[in-house]
Amino acid sequence: MDYSGYEGVIGLEVHAHLLTKSKIFCGSSAEFGSEPNSHTCPTCMGLPGALPVLNKRVVDFAIRAGLATHCAINRRSIFARKNYFYPDLPKGYQISQYEEPLCTDGHLDIFENGSKKRIRIKRIHMEEDAGKLVHEATIETSSYSLVDFNRSSVPLLEIVSEPDLATPVEAILYLKMLRDILVYLEICDGNMEEGSFRCDANVSVRKKGDQTLGTRAELKNLNSFRYIERALDYEIIRQIGVLQAGGEVVQETRLFNPSEEVTYSMRGKEEAHDYRYFPDPDLVPLMVDEGWVESIRSNLPELPVEKMERFMSRYGLPRYDVEILAGDRALADYFEEAVTHFSEPKTVSNWIMSELLRELKEGGISAKDAPFRPKHLGELLQLIKDGVISGKMGKDIFPEIYKQGTSAKHYIEEKGLVQISDESALEGTIEKILAQHPKELGEFKAGKEKLLGFFVGQVMKETKGKANPKLLNELLLRRLKGQ
Repeated sequence: MDYSGYEGVIGLEVHAHLLTKSKIFCGSSAEFGSEPNSHTCPTCMGLPGALPVLNKRVVDFAIRAGLATHCAINRRSIFARKNYFYPDLPKGYQISQYEEPLCTDGHLDIFENGSKKRIRIKRIHMEEDAGKLVHEATIETSSYSLVDFNRSSVPLLEIVSEPDLATPVEAILYLKMLRDILVYLEICDGNMEEGSFRCDANVSVRKKGDQTLGTRAELKNLNSFRYIERALDYEIIRQIGVLQAGGEVVQETRLFNPSEEVTYSMRGKEEAHDYRYFPDPDLVPLMVDEGWVESIRSNLPELPVEKMERFMSRYGLPRYDVEILAGDRALADYFEEAVTHFSEPKTVSNWIMSELLRELKEGGISAKDAPFRPKHLGELLQLIKDGVISGKMGKDIFPEIYKQGTSAKHYIEEKGLVQISDESALEGTIEKILAQHPKELGEFKAGKEKLLGFFVGQVMKETKGKANPKLLNELLLRRLKGQ
């Protein structure tokens, strides 16, 4: 991406909702999508006298994320109060971590065009989410806002990268890899539409080769990969334009308008001192011992990068395939089970990426919920390899057997679709077709060998597509050349 002698400098702050049953500092449900204000209690409503109690499961999940991103797990961390006023923040402060977070100094590797780049992770800390404002308008066109506190105190991880990203493409690769890791760990569902995986971006520009960081703008509440990429691209170009015109970039918070694909100023950018952080007096320091960390480490699953490397070495798959397969844990599991039923990994991969993914996308479901199971796919591919049906026929019937979740063998027998591989039967059909087309037969013998495709098509039409293509071609050539 050419920015006319300039380069972008991007740091990302990702907020990930954790898949705990209850909130971070109280026993209220953390479930998404319930009736407004139905999952609340005195603590998450910020009522006087209610005290927070830390949810141990949140700490487990935070340690899991820290280990998976190569962070140091600090044995002592502190919860702090981040003070600011907003109508959906009932206490007037958010409980977060500041000077002493749980996880620090990690990294995550991204891959672009075959090259690897390491993105440093500055910190991962725990915090509570705020509530949600619902803006309404009446028939009289006046407007008002309602507050839903269901989301108040839902547990979050904030994952802060160093400003190591240079382009919107790199930012998207980083975010996708990070989301895949969190989903693999089963600590976040990664649903961007519901806001359970969202990010803020700090963006600045500088001349290429310059090591000094420019003045940054923060883009808030980006929750779509497409919007994130477009917002970053627009903001980098905007800042370059300001500098080339002799102006100065203002440190501020900006929002992205997806319909116009522009960013616009929201407010001046706050600094840490604006929030008046101080240790929360109601929460003691969190102490994590080595045994706790090691018990979590020993139960970490195989992560996306590890799985990609194993798929390439064990199954001989190209990087393009493994990035798709390993990017979704359920899809990777589907592939590995299918290979146990049909031992040609590349063929299995091709069918998953073309036929299966199309059906999954159309149905909006995960591979683990697909009605057509890996054993069904393995059976279908074996039937094609054995010549019982052609590859084309397999693709033709795939949508139907997928929906039915049925055996391909049973389906083709029931529908009478078994491929004709009997030489004598095909030879009889070939003779019939040649007798019906003497002109084309003469032209072929005169040297117009492209007519082979014509005769193949006629036999296929006569057999309703059931002729074994490979055998048919062999028999036709043998007959036409008088061998």
